[in-house]
Amino acid sequence: MAKNKAKKKSQKSALKKLLKTVKHEVEQYNDDDYDFHPYDLFEQLEAIREIDSEKYEEALTQIPHELFADVVCEMPPIMQEEVAEVIGVLNISDIATRMDTDDAADFIQNISEDDEELANNILSNFEDDEKRVLEKLISYDEHEAGAYMQIEMFKATIDTDIMSSLKELKHLKESDEVDNIYDVHVVSKNNSYIGSLGLEELIIFDRDLYYSDIPADKFKTYFINHKADIKEVVEMVSNYNLNIVPVVDDNNKLVGRITSDDIYDIIQESATEQIYNLAGVDDDAEQDEDIFIIGKHRAFWLSINLLTAIAASFVIGIFDSTIQSFVALAVLMPIVASMGGNAGTQTLTVTVRQMALGDIDTVDAKKTILKEVLLSLVNGLFFALIMGTIAFLWFDIPLLGVVIALSMVINLFSAGFFGAVIPLVLQRANIDPAIGSTVLLTTVTDIVGFFSFLGLATIILT
Repeated sequence: MAKNKAKKKSQKSALKKLLKTVKHEVEQYNDDDYDFHPYDLFEQLEAIREIDSEKYEEALTQIPHELFADVVCEMPPIMQEEVAEVIGVLNISDIATRMDTDDAADFIQNISEDDEELANNILSNFEDDEKRVLEKLISYDEHEAGAYMQIEMFKATIDTDIMSSLKELKHLKESDEVDNIYDVHVVSKNNSYIGSLGLEELIIFDRDLYYSDIPADKFKTYFINHKADIKEVVEMVSNYNLNIVPVVDDNNKLVGRITSDDIYDIIQESATEQIYNLAGVDDDAEQDEDIFIIGKHRAFWLSINLLTAIAASFVIGIFDSTIQSFVALAVLMPIVASMGGNAGTQTLTVTVRQMALGDIDTVDAKKTILKEVLLSLVNGLFFALIMGTIAFLWFDIPLLGVVIALSMVINLFSAGFFGAVIPLVLQRANIDPAIGSTVLLTTVTDIVGFFSFLGLATIILT
């Protein structure tokens, strides 16, 4: 009782402080004299939301739309959906118009997943040209580069002089139409992409020069097709240290750009997804606040795991008479399975991660498998010697040490082999290797471990 009172008092004090901070930051913003980042405000709003939902909704209505546009971009999808319900269609539409096109498209897309009618109502409040752009961005599949691009950018035609171009850049910055400007994207008169020139390169040329006067080798010519897989963009940014990737259509027309902040988000999401998938957890479901939905997705892979555990138990049942004759087998049996499982997980994690980074392709597959098998074999021999000695000293049965040593070598060998092969096979079958690999590998190492250990015990000890 006293603890609950103290907790409520602490929360009330924290809430009061958070609300005061938010109010102060809004006032600073209105006076155009602020030193905080939109992410800071998002964190405070998130903390308020956890303590008092009513105060959270009230705080949302106090934030100016221009600031709100930046804050929404920091919010996870579930909070973006809530925002739409709290402040109304007209307000949301006004906020969305102040966002970069890629962020606005993501925002509306997130809303549509929860309430498609609301998303359509928001879109209907945009000007026709803006509406067509957003509909085009939303129409891209999640894995396509076009889904992550924004149309706002600094570009110039090849026959433009640098002075005019710099004046255009000044206008873009003063009007806050484009941010994250690192390059000028040069196009032909019909908007065909030619190349990009970094701003640090641009300032060294005379202002009266035309872009056509600049040597071709000064232009960066990295670009991506709007239908390309977003993983190709991530690889391009990582390999060539790019901040911006221009996006072209099928006719080589410049249609947008993908900025580094989006790439970092994609990398983080991809890494999170892999970690969740390796554990048999759905990353999208985990963001849901409905415990039933989260539990349902987790239960699916737990059910698969139950079936594989039954299969492993069935193998044990085949050798029940051997286990009854040598109780020591029941004591040592989990060690073999555990070592195989851990060795396989090491191989699996390394293989899946290298595949995600593009470090493994079909040509490297055999090399990867051989490397992992050799590593597992060396470890198998090392730990077989250790465990064989321990088993002999523990139970004073020399042949039992031989049995567990041989089984350890067999299981670690199979763990290395299948830990590398399973994700590669799944990838060839167009299945995400991170999703089902863990369950399949656990099945293999358990069955091979139990079968080899108990089978060898039956042959050698009986």
